[in-house]
Amino acid sequence: MNISVPLERKVALVTGSTSGIGLAIGRMLAANGADVALNGFASSEEIAAIENDIGKETGRRAKHFGHDLSNLKEAGDLVGAVTAALGRVDILVNNAGAQHLADIDEFPDEQWQRLIAINLTAAFATTRAVWPQMKERGWGRIINTASTLAFTAEARKSGYVATKHGILGLTREAALEGAQLGITCNAVCPAWVLTPLVAKQVEAKADELQYSFDEAARNYFLTDMPTRRFVETDEIAAGVLFLCSDAAKSITGIALPIDGGSLVI
Repeated sequence: MNISVPLERKVALVTGSTSGIGLAIGRMLAANGADVALNGFASSEEIAAIENDIGKETGRRAKHFGHDLSNLKEAGDLVGAVTAALGRVDILVNNAGAQHLADIDEFPDEQWQRLIAINLTAAFATTRAVWPQMKERGWGRIINTASTLAFTAEARKSGYVATKHGILGLTREAALEGAQLGITCNAVCPAWVLTPLVAKQVEAKADELQYSFDEAARNYFLTDMPTRRFVETDEIAAGVLFLCSDAAKSITGIALPIDGGSLVI
């Protein structure tokens, strides 16, 4: 996707960025001049390949940090580690997320706590940790990955839906507190995105219903999307890139749907 926003001399921290949406965001920000701190789980070989690929493609620094965002202290310490290694954090993208499917009366305690920790508490911890340096410089961009399920709900996703509603509350609060400090905070809200995780879900549904992959996608996953296609990761990355730009300096506290029109229905 061809979009250009100059981010030279900026450092971006993107959580959950070793695959899918987060990796697309990291690549997009690096392609536009930012050094990128990556975070997420993958093998050492996969991480090295990602770092090397971004460096070769963009000429920017890309460094992985293995902090576990299910741990409040590690989530808060992540910002300090990135600052020590790369000098600063100008852009924070809270993208890390987890999912678990179960009926409310069968939802395990440990899964509820895990989703709260990764999807919501980690975003608070990184935002709190980065705030002083953004405030001191008078410039900062915080973007949280929410979901269309931050506006609606879906059966068997109580933990995910609750945390995504919560991330919008955190986004709006940070926007208010940063309004006179040069810090903006916004959320992007994708619908179905064909990440590796979603592709596995589609494949499982196709096997269950004896459909082709495309039939399962259109007849089960995309029925509420007028475009009848998955959102592409680069489309989300482009939205994040715009929100990082000076053109978006008066845009704060919004929840930007990137959803193929699904919230219109």
